[in-house]
Amino acid sequence: MSKLGPSLMCADLGNIERDIKALDDAGVDFYHIDIMDGRFVPNFTLGPDFVKKVRSLTKTPIDVHLMIQQPELYIDLFADAGADMISIHQESTENLQRALTEIKSKGLKAGVAINPATSLEFIDYVYDVIDYVVVMTVNPGFAGQKFITTMYDKIAKLHSKIEELGRPIEIQVDGNIGPNTIPKCHESGADMYVLGTSAVFNSENSLKENVKNTRKLFI
Repeated sequence: MSKLGPSLMCADLGNIERDIKALDDAGVDFYHIDIMDGRFVPNFTLGPDFVKKVRSLTKTPIDVHLMIQQPELYIDLFADAGADMISIHQESTENLQRALTEIKSKGLKAGVAINPATSLEFIDYVYDVIDYVVVMTVNPGFAGQKFITTMYDKIAKLHSKIEELGRPIEIQVDGNIGPNTIPKCHESGADMYVLGTSAVFNSENSLKENVKNTRKLFI
């Protein structure tokens, strides 16, 4: 079953308890929290205290996406804050395998995020220690960017590779994921969908209605 995960960077942070209750009622599968350090990407966003707050409000799994330099230094911090899943960028660390193994040692799911211009070959030797791959369909750092259409082929190639390996690795897509892009992402083999303003956090309908309408795209 395809999994839907609202990106809380796009939520109304002044009413986060209200929004999480509505999204839990809508039956979302996970929450995606972007952590940016102003170095790996040109933006600053949320931190461990926000993860702790979300953890206190819901039992739904929390997916922490570390868009930071040297993520291995902060794995304990976010594990202790309540993360269930942590993804790190292949480009952000000098020892990807070690960092992923550290995430796994905390009892968490480990993911690799790869930027649009990064080749899939860079993760050939870590498939044995990952639970999911985050295919960035925009360049990381800001919401509201245009989906890079060449990423459909990348998703499909990754899906074929995972099928060939026979491993239970999920493909997450992140970046302008909405009605115009979800169908082809699904067709290409994506499993997890990070939802921002394109799908959930807009004023056209309630959050619950937006999640419901997004679910219909998979029928």
